[in-house]
Formats: sequence, structure tokens, C-alpha cells
Amino acid sequence: MARILDFYQVRWEYEPHTFPILWNLDGMVVESFSPDFWLPDLDLYLEMTTLRQKLVRKKNRKLRRVLELYPDLRVKLFYARDFRALMLKFGKHALIDEMSGTPGQVIPERNPTAITADLEDPSGPGDPVVEPTVEP
Repeated sequence: MARILDFYQVRWEYEPHTFPILWNLDGMVVESFSPDFWLPDLDLYLEMTTLRQKLVRKKNRKLRRVLELYPDLRVKLFYARDFRALMLKFGKHALIDEMSGTPGQVIPERNPTAITADLEDPSGPGDPVVEPTVEP
């Protein structure tokens, strides 16, 4: 994700903010949420997740909680399938193979000209990070 952001010259910071989401009776923070990327020019956080269902459920729960406590926070959660789709768009088939878990899809053969056009297209890979969403 950092390479994509760098390619499009999007300013980002890695885990710069931590949001408390649960406190004990003494007021001490016992659980918090630190989104992976912050895009300061877009005032948007990106959170990456994995294919391990246990971790996805936990992350979804934490994200719901953080949005309850901080309703103005803009966070886009990228599931593994979302990131794989980005890698497919950019022709990074080898990176897909290195990701943990199973692909869950057949990787289609791509025309090298189409890949080059995707990378050179000034409109970029669409707009995958604009809508703040939480999927159940």
C-alpha cells in the first residue's frame, strides 16, 4: 500500500495515531486502535486486514467501536480481497502469491499493454479509498 501511495505522491504516515476504545474501571486504557496509514491531505485512515477470520472479526469489532466513539473519523478498511484487487490491477501477480492465506480467485492473464496503461493512467486505479466504510 505504501508503494501505491508513493507512486501517486499521496502523503502518508504509518500508524501515527492511536485511539483508545476501552477503559477499565480505573480509567486506564485497556484496548486501542491504531489505523495502519493516515493520509493527512485527505484526512483519511486506511486499515489493512488479513484473511484470518478471527483477526478480521476482531478488527471489524474494533473499527465499529472506534467509529462509535469518534464519529468524525474517516477510516477505509481494506480486506485482503481489496488489496489483491489492487495488486491485480497493477499486474503484481508475484505479490499476490506472497500474501498469506489462499487467493480465493483465479488470477486472469493480463495483457502487458493494459498493465502499462493502468500504471500510466493519471486518473489512477479508480477511487478505492474515498468512501469511509465498515463491512460487517
